[in-house]
Amino acid sequence: MKSSHFNRRRFLQASGAAAIWIPTSVRGYTTAEMQSFFVDGQMQVDVSKWELDTPALCVDLDLLETNLARMQTAMGANGIASRPHAKTHKCPAIAQMQMDTGSVGICTAKVSEAEVMYQNGIEDILMTTTNATRTKINRAMSLAEVCPGFIQATDSMDNARLLSEAAVARNLVADVVVDVDPGMGRTGTPPGQPALGLAQLIDQLPGLRFRGMLSYDGASQHVAGFAARRTRTLEAMAPAAETFELLQQAGLRTDIFSGGGTGTYNIDHETSGLTDVQVGSYVFMDAQYLEIGGEQDDAVYSDFEPSLTILATVLNDQYAGRATSDAGAKACTINRPWPIVKGETGISYTSGSDEFGTIRYGDNASRTYRVGDKLELIVSHCDPVVNLYDHIYAIRNDRVEAIWRVAGRGMSA
Repeated sequence: MKSSHFNRRRFLQASGAAAIWIPTSVRGYTTAEMQSFFVDGQMQVDVSKWELDTPALCVDLDLLETNLARMQTAMGANGIASRPHAKTHKCPAIAQMQMDTGSVGICTAKVSEAEVMYQNGIEDILMTTTNATRTKINRAMSLAEVCPGFIQATDSMDNARLLSEAAVARNLVADVVVDVDPGMGRTGTPPGQPALGLAQLIDQLPGLRFRGMLSYDGASQHVAGFAARRTRTLEAMAPAAETFELLQQAGLRTDIFSGGGTGTYNIDHETSGLTDVQVGSYVFMDAQYLEIGGEQDDAVYSDFEPSLTILATVLNDQYAGRATSDAGAKACTINRPWPIVKGETGISYTSGSDEFGTIRYGDNASRTYRVGDKLELIVSHCDPVVNLYDHIYAIRNDRVEAIWRVAGRGMSA
């Protein structure tokens, strides 16, 4: 932040005393103060993002809205729907923006995330992880009782029978999809006959309504180079597409064939039968995605804008070639690549220390920082970073426009 940047509170006035200048870079509004300014969904005080206490998680609203629009334009051109994954933002306000701009629903990874989304007005929810325990199955069925748009996944016959038992006990018909493994060996049932057999069982079990399948090829999302990523994606998803065709030939209901993601959003429509794409990180972007390259730029994935940043403050500038900030692993994670200092060149950043980040200057560094200066970091991996914060500051033209609760923070069960 430039040292010449002042705010309306730059002077403390005292009777009979000289004015004291407090630079914005040092004085920041606390979380409690900011929350007191945000009343009935409106900021009552004009606050610059540079006035925030740090570390602070910020999203640029113009860039976020650009990303939402770009995704929906691409989906429309490719004749496919978006079903964004809320595990990225864990924020009902953003989920609602996605629904309002044309998404057919949202995905959640955990039943706790699904509960939070429903409690905050989101009613079309696809849970992509199998609930393996009776506790989680009962929670999912409780949600299904009140949320007709809730769909859950299963990947085994034993689990399907447990779902049926729980649904029947509640006199409920629960919507279910089969999770088909695209070759990652992580979750899901094998494609082909095993998946077909599971689908046919679900279709016959009382209390369950078969809706289709999902197949998430996470391994393809970060393949570097668009051509290589496209080849990997289409090869990996071919067995899933064949499985979907088997389901159709068997006369099963096939409303849903969900898969894909941010790295393959403009490839996924080439997989036959796919109905919607489980995009997530596109709303924020991060250093991991930026380095994979895009269709138009093989060096940088520039399809979407990095809207999410961490605001940090410099704590120490006494050592040659480096400075220390207040945003370490507890603010940034230790995911690689490391965060990127936004708007600067020749400067690297590491967040390996719990409490402190390290800024290092190369020979061509665009600037150096002094104690109290603030800087913005493009996050390494948006999903776990968001899970470190209670709130996201929504910024437009460098002013705080809203404060959004990360309602799904810590909802990992």
